[in-house]
Amino acid sequence: MVPVDGAAAAPKRRQARGERRMSDILDASAVVFARSGYEKATTIAIAAEAGISPGSLYQFFANKAAIAQALADRFVTQLRAAHQEAFDTTHHTAAALDAVIDRMVDPIIAFNVTNPGFKALFARPDMPAGLTDAARPIQSALLARVEALIVARAPELPSADRVLMARVAIQIFQSMIPLVVAADDGPEREAVVRELKRALRRYLAPTIG
Repeated sequence: MVPVDGAAAAPKRRQARGERRMSDILDASAVVFARSGYEKATTIAIAAEAGISPGSLYQFFANKAAIAQALADRFVTQLRAAHQEAFDTTHHTAAALDAVIDRMVDPIIAFNVTNPGFKALFARPDMPAGLTDAARPIQSALLARVEALIVARAPELPSADRVLMARVAIQIFQSMIPLVVAADDGPEREAVVRELKRALRRYLAPTIG
């Protein structure tokens, strides 16, 4: 006879297995979408990348659009958390500029390294507008956070100038991300990250250093 506690635990184990399978499917979809584009990607290819049958995939997602939406939601949630870690505990005025740059850059780099398909996927022209739009509020919030940093450290700077400076700083960061992600983990990536931070420091220091 099965113990009561064992019977109660069985649904939890099934739920945990289901969550792991969904996560595996989303991981595989990120690879396939980034490699083939949204239009050419198929659920068969995603299932093969995940190491499961198409029938197993359909137990969790009705179609490709549902997979893409779930992937977009996961990316946005993780990116929002990275931005919060980067900015919410940063002392804009008290800390040295190098420490501020470290605090801002490191969590967002970690997100991009962990999710190498994010930029490749959402930058593609064939992604549905509803999915690419999902990340826009987060990007707008990032601009506001960087601008708030500039205001805190250079309150006398005109509004137009600080908006432009925030945009340029973000562009410097984003233009370096492909190099960071492509670099081998270890000394090579560390060197690229140091160059990224040095570029940001040289741009920002004359105004907010």
